[in-house]
Amino acid sequence: MTNTSATLPVPARWPGLGGWNLYFLAKFLLVALGMLDFQALPNLLFAAFLLVPLPGKWLRIARQLVAVPIGIALFYQDTWLPPFSRLLAQPGVLDFSWDYLLELLGRFINWNLLGALVLLLVGYLYLRHWLRLSTLSLLGLAWLAVGGLPSLGLNAAQAPGAAAASSAEQAQATTVADNATLDSWLERFFASERERVTAFPTMKADEQPFDLLVINICSLAWDDLSAVGLRDNPLFSRLDVIFDQFNSATSYSGPAAIRVLRASCGQSSHAGLYQPAPEQCLLFQNLARLGFQSNTLLNHSGRFDNFIGDITQQHMPQPGMRNTDFPRALVGFDGSPIASDLEVLRRWWRQRNSSPVEHVSLFYNSISLHDGNRIVTADGGTRVADYATRATRLLGELGSFLDELERSGRRVVVAIVPEHGAALHGDRMQLSGMREIPTPSITHVPVGLKFIGMSQPARNEPLHVSAPTSYLALSELISRVYAGLGQQQVLDVPSLLSDLPTTVQVAETSGAQVLNYQGRAYMRLQGQPDWQPIPKERP
Repeated sequence: MTNTSATLPVPARWPGLGGWNLYFLAKFLLVALGMLDFQALPNLLFAAFLLVPLPGKWLRIARQLVAVPIGIALFYQDTWLPPFSRLLAQPGVLDFSWDYLLELLGRFINWNLLGALVLLLVGYLYLRHWLRLSTLSLLGLAWLAVGGLPSLGLNAAQAPGAAAASSAEQAQATTVADNATLDSWLERFFASERERVTAFPTMKADEQPFDLLVINICSLAWDDLSAVGLRDNPLFSRLDVIFDQFNSATSYSGPAAIRVLRASCGQSSHAGLYQPAPEQCLLFQNLARLGFQSNTLLNHSGRFDNFIGDITQQHMPQPGMRNTDFPRALVGFDGSPIASDLEVLRRWWRQRNSSPVEHVSLFYNSISLHDGNRIVTADGGTRVADYATRATRLLGELGSFLDELERSGRRVVVAIVPEHGAALHGDRMQLSGMREIPTPSITHVPVGLKFIGMSQPARNEPLHVSAPTSYLALSELISRVYAGLGQQQVLDVPSLLSDLPTTVQVAETSGAQVLNYQGRAYMRLQGQPDWQPIPKERP
């Protein structure tokens, strides 16, 4: 009798996930730690791709070869990091020094996380002989897909693709605005901002001449000051006015400088910054019509990312001094020399005092706090200098410069206007020092003004502007100062602060948009149609 069963095809066996179990288990750990924006559907499809039975050894080998790049790409997509194409699109990356590149590489290493992953690997190698881990992985994927993680009660912050850790965050998740709502809101915001402009007064015959110094500092936010214990630095207590909720509206230097120089109009979109601006938007041009002579000053070359070009296109003059006219105080992240802020400002001030011009306006830009800068040592070499060291020196030098201004007897308005923060903390979306997404911690900057030689009454602390503001409020205040000094010798600062223009929090770079809608921050990355809530960091 013939054995027909031998001629029947053998049913294909469903394979397990094998080593890919470790891949998914690592993702579960990262989700539990709040470090991954897990997207259930792509991960389920990837698992299905790995599980489908295939006839023949070579097809199974080919699947594994294809799975490796897919797994890497899916893992990166699950992180909070912006698209990898944005890193490649960043101008000047090839100009970074080797020291800075090595420093950046070191920031990718999280030793605590590596330790947890090593323990996970040991557990996997041991348990795979005793448990069918593929079943656990698939159950975990299914659980996350239906939002099972909240029942663990973990302290992970809310993520768009994963559920919240607390009942309060779960309730808040139900109020997430949809794309149409946020798109419409942002369109109305920019339409409204296009209508706003500072009305500068005409030149007054009884004016009291004064100088305006705008000190534009790279990489200085309230969050950075808190991180290094400098939030209560004595410099801030010397100021007459502090804007508590000032939004820099960007996280990169070129756009930040343009926004300062165009402060006399409402907030422009990022793309609008690179279109010609109406004359009435240019702060220093408005001052020039009142008799102010415009000056530009940098403590660096201005060549990186064509920063100097961004300034001169706003009808500003070339810098009156070169950074190479001074000894090196720092070496930049690109290897270029950076001068001492005090030496640059002090020499400029001596030149200004020898000039017969009654009004001078200065735009000064400093990159002393930029990520990756190194301090020059006595032997001409360089060494790493942490942010706290450089920030302490900068704030001290600005304090010394204010002392010189006060001794001069001139009337001077000093406006300290940082470009953006340094992102010292980093977050789940960006490494420390990375500023592609202009989150509130990066754009919330310490803006303040000091009125010198204007017979101000003594104050124990600065006057505070607590409403959300941006550059238009700064322009309006400068306009009011000129008008106020045209009427009387003593400047009535409290009245000047009344009803300054407010601006809700909207920030942009070429790669991301961030807005605050009904008390919640949302972001949208370039090339993506959807808005998503920015995950809150754990306290």
